[in-house]
Amino acid sequence: MTTLLTTKDLAKIAQQLGLAECLKRMAGYIEADYLRWSEFDKTPRVASHSQDGVIELMPIADASLYSFKYVNGHPKNTREGLPTVMALGLLADVYTGRPELVAELTLTTAIRTAATSAMVARRLARPESRSMALIGNGAQSEFQALAFHHLLGIDEIRLFDIDPAATAKLQRHLGAVPGLRLIACASTAEAVRGADIVTTVTADKNYATILTPEMIEPGMHINGVGGDCPGKTELHRGVLEMGKVFVEYEPQSRIEGDVQQMAADFPVTEFWQVLRGSASGRDHASQVTVFDSVGFALEDFSALRLLRDLARELGLGQEADLIPQMADPKDLFGQLELGTAAAARHAA
Repeated sequence: MTTLLTTKDLAKIAQQLGLAECLKRMAGYIEADYLRWSEFDKTPRVASHSQDGVIELMPIADASLYSFKYVNGHPKNTREGLPTVMALGLLADVYTGRPELVAELTLTTAIRTAATSAMVARRLARPESRSMALIGNGAQSEFQALAFHHLLGIDEIRLFDIDPAATAKLQRHLGAVPGLRLIACASTAEAVRGADIVTTVTADKNYATILTPEMIEPGMHINGVGGDCPGKTELHRGVLEMGKVFVEYEPQSRIEGDVQQMAADFPVTEFWQVLRGSASGRDHASQVTVFDSVGFALEDFSALRLLRDLARELGLGQEADLIPQMADPKDLFGQLELGTAAAARHAA
């Protein structure tokens, strides 16, 4: 039997554990898997692009478990009453190929993306960082805000979105969070000014320059989340040239990240090397650091492992007959329960 987790199950997990604990556990699972980087069979995601968006498959495996995520990115979807990003995932046993878990990953992807951002910032941002600019206040923004608040101690978040209703929505959701001060700003430049960390989570599928060099101050950590497919960027190339750039998986980031703008020999560091101690993170307080985040299958592998464990811990999900349960594994036809006469009719 395969465990099925729906969006209602994810809501129950968040309600029972609290979102702060969910983010903490997610970051822990992701970090543990990044520390096992060499154990994974890795590949860039497989993407099918259209005029309006992209549909992707993100596979990865270690010696015990295989996972993949199905995910789309369609910025126009909000006009159709649909989320920009929708996702589901599968976790399977490598030894048999049996699917252990099928789960919603739309809500989960938002949690894992924010947890990854905070996990990376813990190593790259200045330890005394307390303020963050959050540019783009759509579906991912609350998760980013809470991850940085709960996991890094960020207590001031400066908000800007070209749609004032998006900022108002974020303020409505998070305005009562203890110890968190939200400041609505009139422009990206105003929001960024004086911030320790800058997070960009915009959605338009085009070459954009949300951040430009004159906005960047010494010591900033930039968390670029929205540029995540060919032809979609958020950072002016001059911003990348100002900083030390970190990525998840270089072969994928060169295609999809903000570094797609740069020459093939432009230096980047895969973040697992920082965790393992084989590469340095921030070298000095005034250095600009950039996390060019595109989302990598390893993070979804970690998320699915966490969901499997939480489903067992909290007694959530339902058992689904996705694979036939056969007394004789060679008798697949018998699962249709067609009598001899009925089988003959079907064959005719």
